Amino acid sequence: MSVLEAKGITVERGGRAIVDGVSARLEAGMFVALIGANGAGKSTLLNCLAGLLRPEAGAVTLDDRPVLAIDRRELARRRAYLPQSLRAEWPIAVERVVALGLTPQLPAFGGLPGGFEPRLTQAIEAFDLVPQRFQPATTLSGGELARAMLARALIGDPDVLLADEPISGLDPRHRLDTVVRLRRLAVDEDRLVVTTLHDLTLALRHATHLMALREGRLVAFGPIAETLTPDLLAQVFDVRARIAGQGAEALVDYLGPA
Repeated sequence: MSVLEAKGITVERGGRAIVDGVSARLEAGMFVALIGANGAGKSTLLNCLAGLLRPEAGAVTLDDRPVLAIDRRELARRRAYLPQSLRAEWPIAVERVVALGLTPQLPAFGGLPGGFEPRLTQAIEAFDLVPQRFQPATTLSGGELARAMLARALIGDPDVLLADEPISGLDPRHRLDTVVRLRRLAVDEDRLVVTTLHDLTLALRHATHLMALREGRLVAFGPIAETLTPDLLAQVFDVRARIAGQGAEALVDYLGPA
């Protein structure tokens, strides 16, 4: 079972702590929704959890090993990271973009190594990219590119997925498909999934746990049904909200400023 643990993570910029003493133990089987207002430190925390950013204080461990000390190739196999700002820099085919998630050594041009075709085709079909398979990635819409990048992140079967706003720019069907897939990855396949989400209704219906940041500090962490409350939303977002229903019928409704 994979365990990703943040221990007193602090990141400073311009003399200000944008992540301030965050500690949390994240385990396989969790689908964690990371929430907070703009500038709360969510993306910075994800970068630390991914081993892409060295904090000023504290440490992140993966199965009790500091992520910054893990060989980069091994870390790339075990955890996938999907950033918030997605761009296609080269006009390579979508299938090549997706295939890059299989190994850092996969060539950028030329034929695919043997044995990868079945997994590649499965990933392309799973993310509804069959019509775009041979299309240059630079010509994709924002939503299509988001699906291609998520397919790339998942094709290598990582133990841990860290994703920054993975449903941003997706249409309603693909937003729902993506969140359902992330829950299945965590709950049914016993992986750890941590993702920032602004759609709190989808988070409430599908995530298992909630982490909430305010001004860089962790103000709540726990099972989402117990943690996501109107009082927490007032604290985190300065809004009055109502939470109605349960399970697949749950709904978060914003009523006005707190």
